[in-house]
Amino acid sequence: MAGLEGVEQPRRHGGATASRWSPAVEDEHALRALELFGNPTEAEVPLPSRPESAATARRLAQVIVLRHWGLSPKMTEDVVLLVSELVGNAVRHTGARVFGLRMLRRRGWIRVEVRDPSRGLPCLMPVHDLDVSGRGLFLVDKLSDRWGVDLLPRGKTTWFEMRVADR
Repeated sequence: MAGLEGVEQPRRHGGATASRWSPAVEDEHALRALELFGNPTEAEVPLPSRPESAATARRLAQVIVLRHWGLSPKMTEDVVLLVSELVGNAVRHTGARVFGLRMLRRRGWIRVEVRDPSRGLPCLMPVHDLDVSGRGLFLVDKLSDRWGVDLLPRGKTTWFEMRVADR
């Protein structure tokens, strides 16, 4: 489970999927977000810690995964959902004014990081059928191959990684 510095979480393959997002609908907004906020593959993109920043982070993730990295719509959908969950946690639970989004690709893997100034650790909670909230890290745990939290001198980075097929 998350909570120890540098600890990775192995994937337990499950059936959780996202079904609310369509790449084609958001394409123009995603490109605009990249122009306005910067490229999270080149440097950490700072975003204000407000609920509406989740939409910006989703758009940035979409344009990077789908257009820049050329990955599948399904992979894009999953990454966008998980970015939304990590950003939601940073906005709701840290009291930060700003959080950072960073996206990295290396051979066979992608990594997404959300950095915030809080050292409070996220907690993977049990999820029940009728729960209407608290499913964010559950989804991260089910859809990513690895995830974890790195404590920093001032804050933390919560991250997930997913395997990708290299061309």
